Amino acid sequence: MGDVPEPCPQAPLAVLSKVELRVSCKHLLDRDTLNKSDPCVLLLMQTQGQWTEVDRSEVIKSNLNPVFAKIFTVDYYFEEVQKLRFEVYDSHGQAGVGTHDDDFLGGMECTVGQIVAQKRVTKPLFLKYGKFAGKSTITIISEEISGNNGYVELAFRAKKLDDKDLFSKSDPFLEIYRIDDDRSEQLVYRTEVVKNNLSPIWEPFKVSLNSLCSCEEKRKLRVQWDCMNPKYKIKKRNYKNSGVVVLLDLKIHRVYSFLDYIMGGCQIHFTVSSVPTPPGRDTAAAPLTPGAPRCPPRQVAIDFTASNGDPRNSCSLHYINPYQPNEYLKALVAVGEICQDYDSDKKFSALGFGARIPPKYEVSHDFAITSTPTTMSVRGVVESYQSCLPKIQLYGPTNVAPIISKVARVAADEERTKEASQYFILLILTDGVVTDMADTREAIVRASYLPMSIIIVGVGNADFTDMQILDGDDGVLRSPKGEPVLRDIVQFVPFREFKNCVLAEVPKQVVEYYSYKAFPPRCPRAPTPDPSLGSPQ
Repeated sequence: MGDVPEPCPQAPLAVLSKVELRVSCKHLLDRDTLNKSDPCVLLLMQTQGQWTEVDRSEVIKSNLNPVFAKIFTVDYYFEEVQKLRFEVYDSHGQAGVGTHDDDFLGGMECTVGQIVAQKRVTKPLFLKYGKFAGKSTITIISEEISGNNGYVELAFRAKKLDDKDLFSKSDPFLEIYRIDDDRSEQLVYRTEVVKNNLSPIWEPFKVSLNSLCSCEEKRKLRVQWDCMNPKYKIKKRNYKNSGVVVLLDLKIHRVYSFLDYIMGGCQIHFTVSSVPTPPGRDTAAAPLTPGAPRCPPRQVAIDFTASNGDPRNSCSLHYINPYQPNEYLKALVAVGEICQDYDSDKKFSALGFGARIPPKYEVSHDFAITSTPTTMSVRGVVESYQSCLPKIQLYGPTNVAPIISKVARVAADEERTKEASQYFILLILTDGVVTDMADTREAIVRASYLPMSIIIVGVGNADFTDMQILDGDDGVLRSPKGEPVLRDIVQFVPFREFKNCVLAEVPKQVVEYYSYKAFPPRCPRAPTPDPSLGSPQ
């Protein structure tokens, strides 16, 4: 599609997480005469159009079905298309792997997003010029490196401690140590001091699961123990203890990450609405496709109104230049190509609104762009957008509350499943300030309780100052009646400042929704067969 937005140059992207990749191969080509191939895998990442080696595996001798011990670790960014290439070589050992001395056994390209969304990806290996490397396949299994997935709330007391003071009672405190695999002790927590008390009750406190037990929740925990003084035990024949410590309460609080939900089966569904600013007034809707249903789970809805100018005019924001995509298409492709990795079939339905459509040319805010309500890829939506422009009349006004409410109804149906494994992203493209601001604020407040996020991109050179209120970055967005949003779900950015990091807030919004609803991630789903990724094995 030509030029698409680059990642934010003004500041480094925030690493959402680190992901471990485990690699295995099957049915590799045998390039050795006397023995089987000695395979090694090279991991490359594309940066600014250039492939750079990131890491490489060990060499496994004489094996056509290797399982590599090497674990590749990559930084994961939701808002960026991170392209990876895995290359498998038969190492001859005379020089570095990947030189002309080694036989190329096949390569495979994919994105980090595809791997984490599928959790387990199997693809065929290809030789040069797109030729299959026989029946060779490569399998990548992903796992998040959890830095903080919860904490434990603990409460302790003690009874009948020894008195160590001469003129008053002891001032006890409690220390908790973790015993590591090498039997060394690491201080985890020290309580406050309770003055002048031999049966103290310490304040409840919180410790991360990582600090307490390396996130291994099945580790045994002693809930009551005797305080023993080794000297007293030797000297006193009837010595029992110097007091007892008792665990009063223990609560485990899990803190799930974005990848916990993605790897557990959460699907990101992408909806796009292109809303140019219009003159004129809205009239009765007239679906191009009779009986067009409310938006299905995977939908692209493009709005057509009039202030952009005649699409046949090169000055129009909707002008289709065969050599350069317009700003609407750039934003659609940039966001869509990221989001599609998290949707198992990578397809969206194509709808539109805000235009006069045939046969009666009445204004509709809910019509199918294609002749039948089919689903298609991002590329298919682009083609449908281009083909429908000559058939409709751009009109208006710029009302976005209806499409927000439309997607919200689908999200509400999903929430009623008690599982809410589908999360919706609505992309709105507008060349000016919306005309139904009050209704839009109300719709956003309602939507903030549902599994959805909204991205608004301002196209053209209009003054978008009034749109910043919807973002909520300068204060909590409220409905006209004063009700605040439950969570910030809107991100606004003018296209002239548009970068892929406009999606950076989405993972936090996803986690906030599921945390509020107390939905834990499901057990990791079985890999979904995907023609572009190969069949999981």
